[in-house]
Amino acid sequence: MASKEKIRKKILKLVKEFYNFKKQEELLPQKDCINYAGRIYDEKEMINLVDASLDFWLTSGRYADEFERKFADFLGLKYCLITNSGSSANLLAISALTSPKLKERQLKPGDEVITIACGFPTTLNPIIQNNLIPVFVDIKLGTYNIDTSKIEKAISKKTKAIFIAHTLGNPFNLEKILKIAKKCNLWVVEDNCDALGSKYKNKYTGTFGDISTYSFYPAHHITMGEGGAVLTNNFELKKIIASFRDWGRDCWCGPGQDNTCKNRFSWQLGKLPKGYDHKYIYSHIGYNLKVTDMQAAVGLAQLQKLPFFIKKRIENFNAIYKILKPYEKYLLLPAIEKNCQPSWFGFPILIKKTAYFTRADIVNYLEKNHIATRMLFGGNLLKQPAYENIKHRVVGNLENTDIVMNDLFWIGVYPGITREKLNYIKKTFNEFFKNGK
Repeated sequence: MASKEKIRKKILKLVKEFYNFKKQEELLPQKDCINYAGRIYDEKEMINLVDASLDFWLTSGRYADEFERKFADFLGLKYCLITNSGSSANLLAISALTSPKLKERQLKPGDEVITIACGFPTTLNPIIQNNLIPVFVDIKLGTYNIDTSKIEKAISKKTKAIFIAHTLGNPFNLEKILKIAKKCNLWVVEDNCDALGSKYKNKYTGTFGDISTYSFYPAHHITMGEGGAVLTNNFELKKIIASFRDWGRDCWCGPGQDNTCKNRFSWQLGKLPKGYDHKYIYSHIGYNLKVTDMQAAVGLAQLQKLPFFIKKRIENFNAIYKILKPYEKYLLLPAIEKNCQPSWFGFPILIKKTAYFTRADIVNYLEKNHIATRMLFGGNLLKQPAYENIKHRVVGNLENTDIVMNDLFWIGVYPGITREKLNYIKKTFNEFFKNGK
């Protein structure tokens, strides 16, 4: 009779064989679109996925623990908590700041959070969902990040935090923002979902603020399919984030664990009787936003590839910049803040007002020729139907945000864009400009 481990090894060997057959099928000639993003994987992700499924430990387990430890080590931070999406990561980050455990620094309904309207909705949504007031500041063209010269004008007595993303992987001016935050005693939350591997002054973005967030959706730098993470160096914040993620409970035991505090039946919190089981004491109104161990298993294999993925994204960005540089008369190419090394999520292209064509003209041409394009997410979110009636403040105007909404699109730089695909991108752009449209 074969042992359980021998059977497991045989199954995992067959998974590798299956992947090799699948890979051969994918190499067959086909008319694939040059996507804006996509998952890149090999047999290691599939083996990890099946290995985790054989354990049949359907919540977070050994792979989740290992991923959290190794991801925190990669970034040089103390605490990583993985969750089921980057959107959930953002929700947890802002919700954590509403905890009464933070005392005088707790965010309360009506407090203000500085952000931008040019971005993805899930940076804005947690502010609204926690009954906080978003204060919108315009962006700078070229970097598409917050205009830091306008932040101090946006601060009022109610302002308690700054929550913004590094747009398309391009780091915002962290030095200036951190200086303002320190002066005004504001929390800084970095939405690093699009910027994994980006650096500011040779240090990874996501390691400067009080909390940072990550997404592992298939379009991002690494993937779990669905997944995200919240990171911090603050132990108190780590406990609060874990509580909000795990039903709001006060207990910090992992799934399947009991009495790690060695005090399980000795607590007295709230108006509960002394000795009430700590596993069922709730200090926050929380959620259940954990991942499965199968997702974490995929992420762990992806994490080994991350340095290569970062390198390829930078190479592809530089190649596309070179392709488009001859057309700067018509296109505003991306700009980078001083001291920044972006790990790009995409390549933003802004059509200048003096161009003889519109964004629709070039986007339709690229799409017709199987090069995928995307808008800069929601454009001006305040003009989206979902946000028409939200409580908010706008500082100055959002002129540049509207320009982006009307005239900007972006294309992919992800590692699946090969040299052959870059040549095709070059040929397609050259033909567009040669033909006059």
